Amino acid sequence: MGLFGPASKNIVMKRKIVCLSLVVVLALPLATPVWAQTDTTVTTDTFAPDTGDEIAADLLSDEEIAKAMKDSIATDPLTADDLVDPAEDENVYQALKRKFIEGNAGFMSLVALALVLGLAFCIERIIYLTLSEVNARKLMEDVDRKIGEGDIEGAKDICRETRGPVASICYQGLLRVHESLDNIERSVESYGAVQAANLEKGCSWITLFIAIAPSLGFLGTVIGMVMAFDQIEAARDINPAIVASGMKVALITTIFGIIVALILQMFYNYILNKIERLTVQMEESAVTLLDALAKYKSGK
Repeated sequence: MGLFGPASKNIVMKRKIVCLSLVVVLALPLATPVWAQTDTTVTTDTFAPDTGDEIAADLLSDEEIAKAMKDSIATDPLTADDLVDPAEDENVYQALKRKFIEGNAGFMSLVALALVLGLAFCIERIIYLTLSEVNARKLMEDVDRKIGEGDIEGAKDICRETRGPVASICYQGLLRVHESLDNIERSVESYGAVQAANLEKGCSWITLFIAIAPSLGFLGTVIGMVMAFDQIEAARDINPAIVASGMKVALITTIFGIIVALILQMFYNYILNKIERLTVQMEESAVTLLDALAKYKSGK
């Protein structure tokens, strides 16, 4: 018995989870809000006199002209706050996007690909583990009650109708209720190992992308430095602008590689925490099941 019932349903559900994960990851950049930029165009209509006023302006004294300009600025609704550089209002996503474009296209694309694939595996594992979680305490209380009443088939039905590895382990133990406790215990331990392996499936890919992302960043840094020295050699002059541009592109790849690794590492630790919690539930439920079966056999 698999996580969601028969093996065919389990495979179909896993495919749906993978497809949903890819759609969510690819749709994340599209969900970013578009921030309106303030129009900082200053019209000069206030200060552009018509032909008749030009003669009068020539006759005005310097103090009168300065006073008129001061009054015009004071009554103008356009303030200094409206003339802020748009780069200062740039949010984090826009800043990262701009830096991403400034980096080397080849290596930045590989780093982005590692992020997308890593997030796809993370989301797939999170969905799978979330669907695997059940109220194990209530499940074992119901199974223990059925076993105490001598209704083994009722206990099997409860496990069969409940998703998750805990119910699967209990079901495997109930299938061998007429065998010795040692055989039941070995069966539960063996099937528990299989369920634990299913919980950890795909985690090796996440660790791979965690290691690949900064490695690609460092590789891009080294290649960017080599390209900078090539530019210096071609120019036959140590121009600070050439060195700075090459080093900037090189370091941007490292920054994004480290950022990708940090993001995936946080998801990976969250996944490990869920796996550990499910493993503890499986062990506790197995002990409870064996105790209930031991009482059932001793009372027969």
